[in-house]
Amino acid sequence: MIIAAALMGGLGAVCRFLVDTAINRRNRLTIPVGTIVVNVTACLLMGLLAGWALSHVGSDEVRALLGSGLLGGYSTFSTASVEGVRILRSGRHVEAIAHTGGMLVLSLAATLAGYALMV
Repeated sequence: MIIAAALMGGLGAVCRFLVDTAINRRNRLTIPVGTIVVNVTACLLMGLLAGWALSHVGSDEVRALLGSGLLGGYSTFSTASVEGVRILRSGRHVEAIAHTGGMLVLSLAATLAGYALMV
């Protein structure tokens, strides 16, 4: 189980890197949009997984591997926190609030939407 969790976490991290890189290559804004997209999609997927897990019989190990392993490796709230502080320390207060607060609101909404779609 530990090796499977590590592999799933690694797969999630690779997916995060690919999504973040693809988005930030095209990003013209001064905030790191790739991190926002990664975290919001991770929350949507977690909401879908949680809703599905509560309404279907299944393996707890598979759920843990998908939630903690794959989505844990994919999401990056620690990076988002560092980015928010970096933006704030550069004196761009409105952008810091938009980045951090916007991601929080969007992530919560995505989790609720994913959950609602599955129950």
